Amino acid sequence: MTVQLHTLSNGLRIVTEHMPGLKSASVGVWINAGGRHERIEQNGIAHFLEHMAFKGTARRTALQIAEAIEDVGGYINAYTSRETTAYYARVLENDVPLALDVIADIVMNPAFEQSEIEVERGVILQEIGQVLDTPDDIVFDWLQEVAYPDQPLGRSILGPSERVSKFGRDDLSAFVAERYGPAEMILSAAGAVDHDAIVMAAEKLFGHRAAQPGRAYDPAVFQGGERRESRELEQVHFALALESPDYCHPDFYAAQIYSSALGGGMSSRLFQEAREKRGLCYSIFAQAGATLARLHGMGLSHGRPSLKDMCWNGAQITLIDVERYDPARNTPYGHAQDLLMFTFNAHAVARGHSPEIDAALAAYRDHAPPGIWDRAARLSARLRPLSWLTAPLRLRRAGKAREFKAIPLTLAAFRPPD
Repeated sequence: MTVQLHTLSNGLRIVTEHMPGLKSASVGVWINAGGRHERIEQNGIAHFLEHMAFKGTARRTALQIAEAIEDVGGYINAYTSRETTAYYARVLENDVPLALDVIADIVMNPAFEQSEIEVERGVILQEIGQVLDTPDDIVFDWLQEVAYPDQPLGRSILGPSERVSKFGRDDLSAFVAERYGPAEMILSAAGAVDHDAIVMAAEKLFGHRAAQPGRAYDPAVFQGGERRESRELEQVHFALALESPDYCHPDFYAAQIYSSALGGGMSSRLFQEAREKRGLCYSIFAQAGATLARLHGMGLSHGRPSLKDMCWNGAQITLIDVERYDPARNTPYGHAQDLLMFTFNAHAVARGHSPEIDAALAAYRDHAPPGIWDRAARLSARLRPLSWLTAPLRLRRAGKAREFKAIPLTLAAFRPPD
């Protein structure tokens, strides 16, 4: 497998990986236009724009967009994060040119018809309401909010309903002009693809867009804090976070493997210890987050009777991955491979270029056991105070909640009322 890179004269970056033996391909455009790139009056517009891209272009109706891909057995979708907006498709080898054409069409030529804007506005307002009614969704919005107060990275991706209710065609067009420049885009293709053919197609579909300089933004500053709310619920939902290495930090790979092994799936230490062995919770996981100010987070939901046990067993559960990992197990290598494609595109957005896959693999292997745990020890040293914050109610009643905040920490929690 060989990764190839190319940059068009207008700044659009292309990265491809031909994978022998495959008859299908995944293609997409990743745009440096997420929630953190919005001004406060624009909060939610990146997500609104992603929805509108599928509502019609100058060449295709919304139905024609869907039929173009689905009629050939393909799949097309998009998502908005705090970092990026991505439009992607999975198709058979012969349909790669079609997929690129459709993606370029929805990215470059959205129609923004007023009637469709009003319809989609209603859909998004319903989505906002759904999140507000879903504790395990809203608790993570709160986590960002208290980690990065009064900063773009701390705002909801969906935006507040009062702002979404006012977005119009001019607002959407202005955001496209501001953030959808070629220098802010990465065209990525993997599978049964030919690099030269992808470059030629990209030149045809995107090359006419004039070059414009990429827009800088201020790095986020992790501050920490807490927010709690009581509702008539049967479970407690809470999340904890602290700052960890970003994509450009030499400890990035160590943090990724540490996070994956700690809480990245059903085989992770947190899941096995807290759910499988102790039965304390239904869901528990750990992950790393943003580009220039990352989060180590743990999300848990469990019944009220288990809250005391979960709180006071927090030190054991949180720190279990500090133990020396058995080098005979190959879990970190598996996690490394699973993370590669995400890392590949994320690096390109964060650093302005894409690393070779071989170099990325080498970096993961360099930090695999035993080296991963040497670096993870530095992270775990900062994790220790979290064991105290997993008992927020007791600490608050004792008047000692702030005693353990030697480093910035974040807590967001739902709990049943007393």
